[in-house]
Amino acid sequence: MRVSKATHLALTLLVAAGMGVTGTVAKGQSTNSAKSPSPKPGSKPHHAKSTKKTTRQVRGQKAPAPERISEIQTALARDGSFDVKPTGKWDASTVDAMKKFQEAHGLNPSGKLDAKTLQKLGLGSQTAGLAPPVPPISSSSLAPSPSPAVRRQQ
Repeated sequence: MRVSKATHLALTLLVAAGMGVTGTVAKGQSTNSAKSPSPKPGSKPHHAKSTKKTTRQVRGQKAPAPERISEIQTALARDGSFDVKPTGKWDASTVDAMKKFQEAHGLNPSGKLDAKTLQKLGLGSQTAGLAPPVPPISSSSLAPSPSPAVRRQQ
């Protein structure tokens, strides 16, 4: 099979573009006179700094709000595990009360919040820790969709 010069050139350009090669310039020629001068040999190239701020998503469990901590402390006090006035702060006395509650209810006494502990405290959902999470139902998914056989008449 014989390939013409034009076809060969086109294929070469396609391959070069796919690899990110922009082309070559003969030695001593410039591609753009407005460009900044070439860096000195041995120096690092200068890259423009981006003004876009990036935020990293923090992994792991986030701390509950003080109001939620007060709710948990109140629930622990009702059970008799917490004997201090609720402060809204997750402190050592709260962790100790949580461990005491978890141990008394047959849970892992880690002192940390989990779905089963919240459920036992009466502050979690009825399915917490029993099944995988279910996505929330949107109002649009509740409306019946027309069957494909029914079509609008124009």
